[in-house]
Amino acid sequence: MRDIFDNIFENEPLDPVEAARRNMRPNLRKRFYKEASAGEADDSFPVLLDGRPVRTPARRALAAPSRALAQAIADEWNAQQEVVDPARMPLTRLANAIIDAVADKSDAVNAEIGKYLASDLLFYRAEGPEGLLAAQAQHWDPVLTWAHEALGAHFVLAQGVVHVAQPQAALAAAIAAIPRDPWRLGALSTVTSLTGSALLALALAADQLSVDAAWAAAHVDEDWQMAQWGRDTLALERRAFRFAEMQAAATVLRLAGSRG
Repeated sequence: MRDIFDNIFENEPLDPVEAARRNMRPNLRKRFYKEASAGEADDSFPVLLDGRPVRTPARRALAAPSRALAQAIADEWNAQQEVVDPARMPLTRLANAIIDAVADKSDAVNAEIGKYLASDLLFYRAEGPEGLLAAQAQHWDPVLTWAHEALGAHFVLAQGVVHVAQPQAALAAAIAAIPRDPWRLGALSTVTSLTGSALLALALAADQLSVDAAWAAAHVDEDWQMAQWGRDTLALERRAFRFAEMQAAATVLRLAGSRG
């Protein structure tokens, strides 16, 4: 099964909207298994296809820290029909990335999230109009209040795009809340890059925001522009693909710590 798995997920993830724009047609493999399931090992829960373990592109075991998460990954494999399409398997792609990359580079991933915190989306408010300012405040201010009250991090806001330095104490307090285990760290990193906000990612991880609320907060400016000038179909298609990635990361944040 080595060649099958290597070919399926090699060079993933692939944005299907971008692939369509470039007229790229991925060579998808036919479904070659009857059933995916969650197994159990000494300290992890491997994903099995017809009872056989799945391997990541780096040839490591595709195994989750909880049975619930392993089953969620297996459900994604069971949802494949005639072919196995990695573009429709965001949870598996995220698991591969965590196992093959994040687990060995947790300090670098943590540092990258810290860079986002230093210039977080939520710090920079529009200069106008009033409706956009009100929408930003509605979605972003509760997260900043939570960061202040729960994390002890008080940040400085600015209007426009000119960089404003944040207090080192606030940054240190927020960085201290970044999870250390690779699964939650990898999921947090994914949410951060998808939203442009480490604070939104931390609030989601702390159950202070639903995935829908975090996603809406990340797109306040874009939604405002579309409300004024009309919908961009291609942008919405790409956004739908990215939201699936966001949901996969939220699933990891929710299930990685549960042994059930």
